Amino acid sequence: MDWQWAADHVDDFAEATRSHLYLALMPVLYGLLISMPLGLLCVRFPKLYPPVFAGANVIYALPGLALIVLLLDITGFSNWTIIIPLTLYTLVVLVPNIVDGLRSVPDPVRQAATAMGFGELRRLIQVELPISIPYVMAGLRVATVSSISLVSIGVLIGDDFGGLGVFFIDGFQQDFMTPLIIGVVLSVALALLADALLVLVQRLLTPWSRTRRDRPAAQLERVGAA
Repeated sequence: MDWQWAADHVDDFAEATRSHLYLALMPVLYGLLISMPLGLLCVRFPKLYPPVFAGANVIYALPGLALIVLLLDITGFSNWTIIIPLTLYTLVVLVPNIVDGLRSVPDPVRQAATAMGFGELRRLIQVELPISIPYVMAGLRVATVSSISLVSIGVLIGDDFGGLGVFFIDGFQQDFMTPLIIGVVLSVALALLADALLVLVQRLLTPWSRTRRDRPAAQLERVGAA
């Protein structure tokens, strides 16, 4: 491990880390924006769920490198060549978790919300979605960690994509382990940090889960009192 080399390239690692985060987190954001309405539709129309889930699995089965190569003719060496495949990969995790989360809401809770005068939209936003947060956040955690790890495959096509994967290739090509080790450590650190932040966000969004054993009932009481 050459610590002097590492100290001389701090700016390079910082820039690569910023690029890596952008390429990893944007697919998760886009995936959530796509998965939420898809999940809602699948719960509303149950027959829609099997083909949607099957389609997501088919996409996930496609090799990421092959998808990137196919997209090169369309998007070139732009960030979209990485973001699009990773966004598609998040669907196989996020859609089932959103569907399971919404289906986990007990019928008595829905009925109680309706009896309290909640319309469908208000019930969804103030009761069903908050109760499904643990499922959604679990999917987000998996999707985020996976996306952070998969960003590095872009450098197998070209260095133009950036990210920490550049240091993996440099280390192998130059038979110099320092950039490779630092790149791996930073990638793992980003994944752990992102996961920890999502756990914190979940705790902040579900305060009733730490104080009440009957979470759905507690949430409904909180909403009704608002």
